[in-house]
Amino acid sequence: MRKYFFALTLLLCSLTAMAQERKDTVVITLRNGTEVRYTSDKFDRVQIIYNLRYGVKVYLKNGKSKDYLATEVRIAKYQSGGEVVADNNRNRNLYRAKLLEYPHLAEDSTMNQLIIKSTPEFGITYSAEWSYRDKANRWSCYQMYKNMLDTASRNNDFYEDEEIPEQYRSKLADYKSSGFSRGHLCPSADRRCSDDQNKQTFFLSNIQPQWQNHNGVLWSNFEKKVRDWADICDTLYVVKAATIRSDQVYEEKCNGKLLVPRYFYMALLAYYKETDKYEAMALWTVHEDKSVTGADFKDYAISIDELEELTGIDFFCNLPDDIEDEVERECHKDKWKLPE
Repeated sequence: MRKYFFALTLLLCSLTAMAQERKDTVVITLRNGTEVRYTSDKFDRVQIIYNLRYGVKVYLKNGKSKDYLATEVRIAKYQSGGEVVADNNRNRNLYRAKLLEYPHLAEDSTMNQLIIKSTPEFGITYSAEWSYRDKANRWSCYQMYKNMLDTASRNNDFYEDEEIPEQYRSKLADYKSSGFSRGHLCPSADRRCSDDQNKQTFFLSNIQPQWQNHNGVLWSNFEKKVRDWADICDTLYVVKAATIRSDQVYEEKCNGKLLVPRYFYMALLAYYKETDKYEAMALWTVHEDKSVTGADFKDYAISIDELEELTGIDFFCNLPDDIEDEVERECHKDKWKLPE
């Protein structure tokens, strides 16, 4: 009897251990057959984006995070229990643009191209949506973290983007002697993990015609501010763009060929792992050929809802609807100041 009791005890202990392992383990099976496992001593939070089909973000204990994209993941699951972001989203993207930084893609997919630049070492550099009709960038978006490398030098060579059909892409000659700078949306200084990564920010698909007085002063100062904010949250989801609607561009064109936006703007979504909360804000600037120094970001800050009214673009549409509605409604400017 004692022998059977001892065997039963061992079995119960074994099952308990297995249950605990299942409860504390997330398993990600990649399309190449590789199985990746994380146990609770390695991660703080795992976000599986919408029905396990579109990607997985793992927030690690060391402050870093790891993304597994839809093209890589076959299935992701907790062995038992675990937190999964609910699929209660009515307006999410239905194409490849499933990560949280993506705005809603334009309805006419035949005249708009999704461009994703990446490197093997560091994943996505940025994504952009290109309008064939306007021959212009609709937006560029990307993620930032406080522990990003800053070791590569600025590339400084601009390139035509051969991913875009020739008749629809902007060309180096379109900017030559135009009086306009080639203004980055995802800036060079935000992507300095490697030379290859930095080089990708110089594709013309990531560029808009911009007066240097705006590009080098007001816009540049806000770009620096965004890098500072990335240091105080766990993930900063960034969208940068300029207006290309017919009522939001100047009559004058860059070399008579490219649209010149009347407004440049940023949409920002900060995630704080410790509180499991999101905060969002937008910055809206008038694109003028004048130097604005000493600007306070609060004078340019608006809510995401207000930005959507101004642009007609649905930002952060891949968030669950309840979170999206809450964070886009308010603009808590004081929460975006840097610690003393």
